[in-house]
This record gives sequence, C-alpha cells and structure tokens, in this order.
Amino acid sequence: MYVGRFIVVGHDIGAYRVSSRSFPDRKIVDRDGRLTVVPTAAADETDNPYVSYNCVRSTDRGAVLGNGSHVDPIAEKLARGYPPRDALCLALLALDFEKDDYDTPRIAGIVGGPADEASYIGIVRRDGITVEEVTEPTLVATYEKDRPEAVAFDAADGDGSEGAAAAATAVYDFEFEHRVCAAGVVRTEDGFETAIENGD
Repeated sequence: MYVGRFIVVGHDIGAYRVSSRSFPDRKIVDRDGRLTVVPTAAADETDNPYVSYNCVRSTDRGAVLGNGSHVDPIAEKLARGYPPRDALCLALLALDFEKDDYDTPRIAGIVGGPADEASYIGIVRRDGITVEEVTEPTLVATYEKDRPEAVAFDAADGDGSEGAAAAATAVYDFEFEHRVCAAGVVRTEDGFETAIENGD
C-alpha cells in the first residue's frame, strides 16, 4: 500500500517517513539541529516547492514533525508559548493543504516537552482539519491513512530502551511502499534526541 509521507507520534516519541513515487532521490540531513529533507546529488532539478523542507524541529517545549514548510511556524509558535494544540491548528489552517496536483494534505505532530506536556497529531486535508491529543502511538499519512489511527510501533533499541535511531529505523521499516528516508525523535531528560535513517 502506498500512503505517501507519514508520521507516528506517541507520548514521548515520534518519527517521520518520506515515501515518494515522484521524488525518490531525497535524504534527510542535520542542519544545526533541524532535520531537513533535501534532494540527493542524483536528483533531477525541480522547482517544486514541496521537495525540500524542515521535517523535525525541536524547542524546549516540544519537538515538531511534519511534511512541509508548516513545521517552522508550528515550532516558532510553540517556542513563543502557544499551547501545542493551538500551534498545530493555527499553522495547519493558515497554510492549508498543498496546492499540488493531488491536493496533498499537510501532516504534523508535536512530541510534548516536559514529561507532563501532552503530544498531538494533526492533518489538514481539502475536506477539513483534524488535531488530536495522543496517548498511544498514532499514525497519520498523506494518502489512504489520512485520519489519525493507533498503530503498533516497536521502537525499542538493542537494550530495550526507546531511542531516536530505533524510532527512525522502525518507521523506515514499516511495510508501506516507496520508502525513501526517515527521522526519529525522543524526549530525554535533557531535551530531545534526533536521528536519521537514509537507508544507506
């Protein structure tokens, strides 16, 4: 099944995966703590504004994951003190679905900051917006699975603890078609840990 780009958000863990038929030559790079989707050296030149973007940004109040330019305003609003739900809703409503040939939805999630901060997942489609608090791992995708749904998400690393690298690998290995790259994020005592899986 092809579901396009998708995120999984849990209470203290999250992951994002790029799945693409149209632009498979991409990878995720770390740019001063911001994880950014960029074309690889093998990619054809394109002026498509949806190919490159920050997909993970951390703040002291939460880590934001998503499939486009809306990640930045969500993170900025969160850092300014907006409640996580409001930061998600405002940015998703303002930027709306992508104006491409498929009316691709924008998806986003926030892994809550302090241990008592809630985590959220959201999507804006042509037919509406959904933003929900999550209490268990929840998935939403741009196609087919475009309503938040609980999902089995085993992101335990070798010693049984959940780490960002394990989260990135777990979501990269989901059995959806056309995987390209993935990112993981977990809340730690010192903030957020991130990791990248480019399938190398």
